[in-house]
Amino acid sequence: MSWAGPEDIYLSTSLASYLDRKLLVLLRDGRKLLGILRSFDQFANAVLEGACERVIVGGSYCDIPLGLYVIRGENVVLIGELDVEKEELPPHMMQVSVAEIKRAQKAEREATDLKGSMRKRMEFLDFD
Repeated sequence: MSWAGPEDIYLSTSLASYLDRKLLVLLRDGRKLLGILRSFDQFANAVLEGACERVIVGGSYCDIPLGLYVIRGENVVLIGELDVEKEELPPHMMQVSVAEIKRAQKAEREATDLKGSMRKRMEFLDFD
């Protein structure tokens, strides 16, 4: 016997309540996708319409358009609805071109790699 009636569909944990709404999907590899949920299945595989990847580096961001996008459910970490009436990003964030954000990503990745290699070289020094 079920206590939930048809009017309680919006109280469920199903993705059905998110259909035709703008969502933010966080993937296992750290990417952030935005789009309108058009379909899903029992494995959390999802189809986003008008999808874009939001790339944030420092105080800059870029939305890279992807179009219709199919997401495999095992890669989904988090799904959340976006409030279309609210500002999505803080006012200090600056939108830049795809080329600029790719350069910033590369520079950030190289800085992280350099920091990691320097840490490995300094392991012989015991700072503890």
